[in-house]
Amino acid sequence: MATYLLDTSVIIDALNNRRGRRDLLLDLVKRGSLLACCPINVTEIYAGLRPKEEEATEEFLRSLEYYHVTWPAARLAGLLKRDYGRKGTTLTVADATIAAVALVHELTLMTDNVKDFPMKELALYPLPQG
Repeated sequence: MATYLLDTSVIIDALNNRRGRRDLLLDLVKRGSLLACCPINVTEIYAGLRPKEEEATEEFLRSLEYYHVTWPAARLAGLLKRDYGRKGTTLTVADATIAAVALVHELTLMTDNVKDFPMKELALYPLPQG
C-alpha cells in the first residue's frame, strides 16, 4: 500500500476541485493508498485560507495521514537546502522540509512543481496535467 505525501498545490487543487485532482485522490484511496500531509502543508494552506473555506478545509486536512517534522527530517531539510544552494540551486525552506519528510518516511511526493524538488532520491508521483 503506497502512501503519498501531497504537496500544497495538490491539496489546493483538490479542495477547489480543479485539474481532476479530487477524482485522482479519491481513486487512489479506493485502491488502498494513503494520502498524507505535513506541518508545512497545513501552514501554507491556512496562510491563504478564506474564513468561509475553513470548515471544509480542516475536514479534508484532518482526513490525511499526518507526518511530523522530526529531528531527522529537520536536519535533512537543512542539509538539502545547504547542499543544493552550494550547487547553485535555491530551495525554499518549505520545499526542502516537504522533501525531507518524504525522504525520511519513505513516502512518494505528489507535486505539480517537480522543478522545486530536484532530489534524485525522492520518489515523485507522475501527475497528469489536466
